[in-house]
Amino acid sequence: MTQSAEYWIQHLKLKKHPEGGYFKEVYRSNEVINIKGLPDRYTSFRNISTSIYFLLKSDEFSAFHRLKSDETWHFYLGSSLVLYIIDHSGKMRKLVLGNQPGDSNLQFTIPRGYWFAAKVESPGSYSLMGCTVAPGFDFEDFELGKKSELITRYPQYKSLIDELTILE
Repeated sequence: MTQSAEYWIQHLKLKKHPEGGYFKEVYRSNEVINIKGLPDRYTSFRNISTSIYFLLKSDEFSAFHRLKSDETWHFYLGSSLVLYIIDHSGKMRKLVLGNQPGDSNLQFTIPRGYWFAAKVESPGSYSLMGCTVAPGFDFEDFELGKKSELITRYPQYKSLIDELTILE
């Protein structure tokens, strides 16, 4: 890596994200989907699609959270990123995003409603990603996981939930 995390934070004008890491919205569709055209889980219109830059340093993590829309993560540069995804049945999937052929994926879509968290694979590094959401992201659709509730629901993942949540 030739540039530091701080370089990218400044260069891309990233700001702190509530789940951890840094972000900046770079695209929000001018077209919207009327509430009548959306599933019942939405309470108002949504833009067709949105995207952000997302940077995570190795001494931070993206806390367990879920969205009402699908979210595609795109690897750009830096160290590989590990995604931990809990599906609706409670099954955990560990997936690596990076540029190591055979060992990682360049992109992956997390289905709506799945709990997921992320951390950088290599100490002393960072991961720069892009995230695309459709229907478009709205903070109304974002839910941070609460440690006690997630552990009650998924006790088999207690140590990982302890490590990757910020809300009690």
